[in-house]
Amino acid sequence: MDTEVIVVGAGPVGLMLAGELRLGGADVVVHERRPEPSGESRGLGFTARATEVFHQRGLLARFGKAEASRQGHFGGIPMDFGVLEGSHFGVRGIPQHRVEAMLEEWAGELGADVRRGHEVVALRTEDDGVTVVVDGPEGRYEQTARYLVGCDGGRSVVRALAGFDFPGTDATREMYLADVIGRDIRPRFIGERVKGGMVMAAPLEPGIDRIIVCPHGAPPPGDDRATTFGEIAEGWESLTGESLRGAEARWFSSFTDATRQVTEYRRGRVLLAGDAAHIHLPAGGQGLSVGVQDAANLGWKLAATVRGWAPPGLLDTYHAERHPVGERVLRNTRAQGTLYLSGEEIEPLRTVMTEIVALPEAGRHLSGMVSGLDIRYDAGPGDHPLLGARLPDLELALPGGGRTRVAELLHPARGVFLTTKGDDLPPGWSGRVDAVPADRVTGDVENAWHDTRSVLIRPDGHVVWADPGGGDLTEALRRWFGPGEGEER
Repeated sequence: MDTEVIVVGAGPVGLMLAGELRLGGADVVVHERRPEPSGESRGLGFTARATEVFHQRGLLARFGKAEASRQGHFGGIPMDFGVLEGSHFGVRGIPQHRVEAMLEEWAGELGADVRRGHEVVALRTEDDGVTVVVDGPEGRYEQTARYLVGCDGGRSVVRALAGFDFPGTDATREMYLADVIGRDIRPRFIGERVKGGMVMAAPLEPGIDRIIVCPHGAPPPGDDRATTFGEIAEGWESLTGESLRGAEARWFSSFTDATRQVTEYRRGRVLLAGDAAHIHLPAGGQGLSVGVQDAANLGWKLAATVRGWAPPGLLDTYHAERHPVGERVLRNTRAQGTLYLSGEEIEPLRTVMTEIVALPEAGRHLSGMVSGLDIRYDAGPGDHPLLGARLPDLELALPGGGRTRVAELLHPARGVFLTTKGDDLPPGWSGRVDAVPADRVTGDVENAWHDTRSVLIRPDGHVVWADPGGGDLTEALRRWFGPGEGEER
């Protein structure tokens, strides 16, 4: 094999996956058809759970000061995401191109081979690996790997070449976005419903504003139709009465409400992540965020597989865990689209939903759904309330007087055995799991610890064993981290 894993696509998802694979010790090559980063950004931030994922790898600080807001919306209905402890609507003001640049630098530091201007045009799979055909700057060549992961977006070439089924609903409307220069447009952060549609606006940087135009009745585009900024400016003026005549756009594009998801995230040696696996209306900044979480879930499992210590079936848990998450995102974005983008006929539903969203329990449910903080996986037997959930970023007081946080413990992307009662990690797993004794748990989310003595945390931050009530620790270690040293596989 030329390498262990080939990743196609150097967007945020592919680069996040490349970094995760390198932390797990896997060799990885990333092929990206674009010769240079585009500098364009559909997304302008990420959700609370994606924020945690970046923090768990020590990446959040690379953005500098990140602004997180409790105030957000569900389908245009304002809500306070802070009703769920530790939650927020997401980090705002960080365009996607900055996320991509940061992740490319990080993946490169870890040793990932990122090849721009290299386009995958064909592939074939064998029992023991995958071969891709690549058009590069110096001509066509082939490369082999044990696994191939398509992170190449909504029009994924890997998905098509590997024959994944991609069912869902076709687009019913076209919407537009543009980054307008020098017009000082009034902000409409969560959108503003107007006669004939919905508009949004937010400042990107001094002198540049992002606008989104969602007119009622705009048919989905044909394959041969290109959007012009003139059309977007006319749509904006039609809906708001504000003229953009003579304005310039740094960048503009269009999008639709098409909703699709592959039936399987893995077909043998080929896997998909991010928009290659699921597309949906960009409501609540969930697209990039869900893709980054796909990468964090897959990376350590795939690295364990190619390194040879993964227990049987570990790689299959990627589909089992992330496909339901994708389904739920598709449902909530379709629901938000109905509330956000429909006409006056939906007004009674909006009124009822506004009343429901104001209820604390409903607010907590929707906050957990959109933020991604309520994701819970099947962690095996046990009834501890933390089982399967992500462990919040608790502050830990260490023996000897030092302090750390859960996110810092996860920077190396290894398992963590965290105990406040002096429990011992069974021998045989120290090469894959770090044992961390703590005197006590402190911080704003202290009650998340409940009466817990010890927990076993996966590299992606989810709890897979807890004491008391979490089952047998040795069995949990075998299930998630393979046989101990000296045990037969």
